[in-house]
Amino acid sequence: MTVSISGAGLVGSLLATMLAQRGYSVKMFERRPDMRSASISAGKSINLAMSNRGLRALQIAGLDKHIQSIAIPMYCRMMHDEQGNLREQPYGTAGQAINSVSRGELNKTLMSIAEQHGVTIEFEQRCVDIDVNSTTATFERTDSGERYNVKSDIIIGADGAFSAVRSRMQQHDRFAYSQSYLDHSYKELHIPPAADGGFRMAKNALHIWPRHSFMLIALPNLDGSFTCTLFLAHKGNPGFESLKTEADVQEFFERYFPDVLPLMPTLMEDFFTNPESSLVTVKCSPWTMNNVMLIGDAAHAVVPFYGQGMNCGFEDCRVLLDCLTETHDSWPEAMQLYMQYRKPDADAIADLAIENFVEMRDKVADVHFLRRKQLEAFLHQRYPDKFVPQYSLVTFHEDVPYSEAQRISRANAQLVDSLLEIQEVKMDWTSGRALQALDKAMSHVKPLSHSPISPAHR
Repeated sequence: MTVSISGAGLVGSLLATMLAQRGYSVKMFERRPDMRSASISAGKSINLAMSNRGLRALQIAGLDKHIQSIAIPMYCRMMHDEQGNLREQPYGTAGQAINSVSRGELNKTLMSIAEQHGVTIEFEQRCVDIDVNSTTATFERTDSGERYNVKSDIIIGADGAFSAVRSRMQQHDRFAYSQSYLDHSYKELHIPPAADGGFRMAKNALHIWPRHSFMLIALPNLDGSFTCTLFLAHKGNPGFESLKTEADVQEFFERYFPDVLPLMPTLMEDFFTNPESSLVTVKCSPWTMNNVMLIGDAAHAVVPFYGQGMNCGFEDCRVLLDCLTETHDSWPEAMQLYMQYRKPDADAIADLAIENFVEMRDKVADVHFLRRKQLEAFLHQRYPDKFVPQYSLVTFHEDVPYSEAQRISRANAQLVDSLLEIQEVKMDWTSGRALQALDKAMSHVKPLSHSPISPAHR
């Protein structure tokens, strides 16, 4: 059985390996040149935060140890206020971490692994048409403009937020589609290694400079550098449109990010060379038509503020394989089952990602919010089977569907509200009287339960 995948990005490359391991003949078609031999344009390579969901999919493919060798664990958020003071916020319990990994290096590695498993990759081939009735794709060679058809048993669109495969599916009746943009955009910046090759800031942390309506983040790289991303409104003051000269940028950073300014010797070059990129959310339905289907960002692009775009796409691959196993490799049945499981979760993480943007840029610097988070951490430690914070559900509990994490976190918020109405708890939840009150209140809370993430978990 032949499978053609449009897009040799992260999700397409992982899925190609998984399907090749399953015995399928897989070919990928990629619009861009081979990044392993061509230089990657700077400015749009936000570092990725790989968490348990992504690692679980890689583990199933036997690649987790290999990928972790190019990643740096980050155990906490490191908050930088405007005076340069630092505050750590652990991501989870002791030892739990998310992993900083270069998008480019990860993609190169996954493509090479796919080829080792017999996958063929055709570069500089642009998808220009899909016939869902005959399962035929039309590609155009970007160097010559020559067009040719490829007929396959299965066609998979793994070609990103602006998917060519999806655009052809949109031409069919009753295809629902929406795309929305945040008012904010992002621009990549850079902190080089120290003179001795070391890190200029704490290595094992995701650094955040929250400034209420905007923020800067920095993730570590293996060479001692940090990839920084400025998230800022497109319009307004401050906004990208208002930063027109080097003097504007200098004044902006001196005012809002004074501690990072000395660490960025190439700030002006980076700022005026790297593009301002938009932040888009895509939702659509159905993801499947006959033997053509969408996966990853092509089906559900999300903004990057929960660090789940790649993780969600990798989880798509894991769930699809479970669906193939459940249906004994009956693709029509497996694709319908795959969408049944994944569509609610994709919608949930899209909403959660936007909510987390507000939390990262604004609430993490609010004392009331931080106190609430401290209570949540305390509840999780004392009642681990009854209370798990939303971030932990999304990031570290890979068998909890995103939609269930969203539902549970809504219930948790109501629970915390009610507990904070207890005077003893509000004053000091570690006191003897407060603990008695908490134990009494939590005795009525049922242990956490959730629906299955895939057919394999029923």
